[in-house]
Amino acid sequence: MKMKKILVISLLAVFGVYLTEALFKLDFGRQFFQQGVKDFYLVTTPMKLQVANVVTAIVVNFRGFDTLGEVTVLFLATTAMGSILYKGRHQLGERAVLFSGSRIVTTGSRLLFPAIILLGAYVFIHGHLTPGGGFQGGVIIATGFLLMLMAYADYSVSHIVLSVVESLAGITFATIGLLGMLHGGSFLQDFLPNGSLNDLLSGGIIPIIYIAVGFKVGAELTGLIYTALNEKD
Repeated sequence: MKMKKILVISLLAVFGVYLTEALFKLDFGRQFFQQGVKDFYLVTTPMKLQVANVVTAIVVNFRGFDTLGEVTVLFLATTAMGSILYKGRHQLGERAVLFSGSRIVTTGSRLLFPAIILLGAYVFIHGHLTPGGGFQGGVIIATGFLLMLMAYADYSVSHIVLSVVESLAGITFATIGLLGMLHGGSFLQDFLPNGSLNDLLSGGIIPIIYIAVGFKVGAELTGLIYTALNEKD
């Protein structure tokens, strides 16, 4: 226990040193962009990154470290809420099935489910080309599982599979960021070919990151929804 506290304090100390160093290196008050940040984003995104969706480039590339923080916050929030609701699988109560007994609704849900999953995947795979991205696509996928959980009393999801998917997605995000640091000197530095504007294989690391975010968000929200619906009163 004592060794664990020493390790945590050491990690916090190292983090504090690097954070302080980064803050002292910031040249506050200096004008970096002559025409404003928005003009830099609007010009650089299609010309240099070959990305049609400027918002995507800002979220994943220019402010990619912030996005990693947002994904981490989502993970911590869902983990905390899931821990509060989860009481062990053997103690799970009966799930309230809103559409039980309606053959039309249950059959329709089964037919819509693949289309919803496909739509969610399309949204985060094409996030660098069209409006949308990893967060939106992940939410759409979780909505598909929510529909099935409400329509079928015996429908279930595997927490092990969800944990594996969520973990691999998070590791992929962090690994790409570290590879960028090794190749370009900064976290999430783009190190892949940017391709041509409006092509699916363009944008460097941006599509890969958004795919990882889509899987991560979809897995986290699906697990949280399943746990909440199965909570025992």
